[in-house]
Amino acid sequence: MKLVSKKISYLLLLALLLCSCGIKKSINDRPDISAYNATIPQKETINDSTFLAGNSFLTKNKQGLWELYVEGDPLERGLISGSLTEHLMYKQEQVFFEKINELVPSEGKQRFLRKFLSWYNRKMYKHIPEEFKTEIYGVTRYASNDFNGIATPYLRALYLHGAHDIGHALQDLALVGCTSFAAWDNKTEDGKLLIGRNFDFYAGDAFAEEKIIAFINPDEGHKFMSVTWGGFIGVVSGMNDQGLTVTINAGKSKIPLVAKTPISILTREILQYASTIDEAIEIAKKREVFVSESIMVGSAKDKKAILIEVSPNNFGVHTVGNSSELICSNHFQSEPYSDDRRNLKTIEESHSKYRFMRMQELLSEEEKVNPVEAVSILRNKKGLDDKVIGYGNEKALNQLLAHHGIVFQPEDLKVWVSSNPYQLGEFVAYDLNDVFHNRNNNPSTVSVSNSTLNIAKDPFVHTEAFENYEAYRVSERHVEHAIEDDIKIDSEELEKLSTLNPDYWKVYKLIGDYYYQNKVYLKALDAYRMASTKEVTTKPDVEYLIKYIKKSKRKSKR
Repeated sequence: MKLVSKKISYLLLLALLLCSCGIKKSINDRPDISAYNATIPQKETINDSTFLAGNSFLTKNKQGLWELYVEGDPLERGLISGSLTEHLMYKQEQVFFEKINELVPSEGKQRFLRKFLSWYNRKMYKHIPEEFKTEIYGVTRYASNDFNGIATPYLRALYLHGAHDIGHALQDLALVGCTSFAAWDNKTEDGKLLIGRNFDFYAGDAFAEEKIIAFINPDEGHKFMSVTWGGFIGVVSGMNDQGLTVTINAGKSKIPLVAKTPISILTREILQYASTIDEAIEIAKKREVFVSESIMVGSAKDKKAILIEVSPNNFGVHTVGNSSELICSNHFQSEPYSDDRRNLKTIEESHSKYRFMRMQELLSEEEKVNPVEAVSILRNKKGLDDKVIGYGNEKALNQLLAHHGIVFQPEDLKVWVSSNPYQLGEFVAYDLNDVFHNRNNNPSTVSVSNSTLNIAKDPFVHTEAFENYEAYRVSERHVEHAIEDDIKIDSEELEKLSTLNPDYWKVYKLIGDYYYQNKVYLKALDAYRMASTKEVTTKPDVEYLIKYIKKSKRKSKR
């Protein structure tokens, strides 16, 4: 029995995507930078966590978040970002390429995958605006040559911006479940728009260690902030100085035949050039995407939020009429997708509908929501009706694997971003009025957060339950590797698994898998039966348990 865990397969996906950069490309793929001045201010190192370059800077706050401020034209922004974040970019690439060697150790298989996926990504560069290709090119002037065996820095970075899309296209390998909500009018404490979201994009623990809160002041378009990482200029969660926000949630996609505009580039364009919902819709309509995605757009000017639902062959906009709340998980809600086969299958078989209903339940419990209550909702680890479903269950809003949680107050230009671990750490507050105003009046200002508005860390991080969960994750990986590589482990290790996270169905499924593989069918049967009494994540998981309960029962009688 060869089993692949959700997390491992997602990392494999990312690794394969980066392998796609191996093909030789013509010089015409690179942006024309002849109109730009490639001279930028020299980087000045203040200490090991603060760096300056003219008016731009990078610093690490006490919560462990990097804060980046960059201004200029596309090439300047890229070059300065690359200069300031060079060490962070190196670490992110190192994380990915170490996984390539770990998960695809065969050089022959790596060569084959490079050729196939390079062909697959052959047209992506045609669907990325020249401005953003120029910025990416500037960033990669400071990328390491250590990984040139994979591809040149520019091509590595270009295709990395499609990692989110490919990951969601292959959801059958890598189930990820982002959840978001918006509330306004009579649903919020001050009547203003409030948006919260969890970004559950898991690419390994190391991937989320060096989060960057980027504040970008472009020479054209709107100033904006986004949560990002080294080498990445796309947007997964962000807000501009017009009070327009974007967040993304995956929909169900068929595996695309060719890569086009990455979603993170589309949302970057929206954030930089739209100030209203209508402007955001117009930008989205003109781009060809290659996966399905819900883009939640909140607007201070419109005082509400909507969903733009894009896919390779369809387009829809979901609004909530007279309601004052909007919820988004991982299925589409607009009319054009009402009969979509893949969307209907997602609703029936995945955990998307369950999380949607749980968000409805939690919002209904709050008469009027404020930022503190929004954070509490994002951190909720229970199931419907407050059922205890085990830590790490994908049916929870807080799956304890999020890259970040984020809360926006668009009309006041305020934003709160979570610090590690997951969305449990302190939510650090930023006011875009202060960030960009202070830069104009005092360019030497480095600190941009507003600590008086921070939201305290979740007390859960100080509990024995959290310590047990972190220990469980280590033990879970050990057991998964034992199953995948057919390695023997002692029964105490399996008992430890169930002690650390006793309410999680997957604990008993893994125990069952181990015993079944080793032909201890009665113990496998007991474990599978116990798993089936818990809150199982998806319909395919339920069917898996039913299948192996029958098989274990039959084989135990031989």
